[in-house]
Amino acid sequence: MTAPVPNAFELLCARYAKRLPARLEDLTGPARGAVDLPLHVVWSGRRSYGLEQPRSRMSLYRTVLAEGQRQDLIDFLNRDLLLAQWPVLRTLISRPIRDVWEAAFPELITATTAVDV
Repeated sequence: MTAPVPNAFELLCARYAKRLPARLEDLTGPARGAVDLPLHVVWSGRRSYGLEQPRSRMSLYRTVLAEGQRQDLIDFLNRDLLLAQWPVLRTLISRPIRDVWEAAFPELITATTAVDV
């Protein structure tokens, strides 16, 4: 009997899960100023983001969550900003990313429900 072949969703979830930091507290990226992403994260288009502008900050977080490796997540994402943005950010990222992050870090779900109340 052969093992079932994982579907595309499961493969994406596994890929994103490998990149997760051990704890949200490991996300020690900047909370202010400008962030310039390296080419291995953003290989075309916009590479510089201002954290004071909400749209720019959201775009940075979407990009790093989708394309960054574990060290990029740690270096460019900030725990407090991620928690504050999560209620909106979770609607802008792919389902595999959202599911993996919320399964690993229940405090993200708490942040979302706190806003809904």
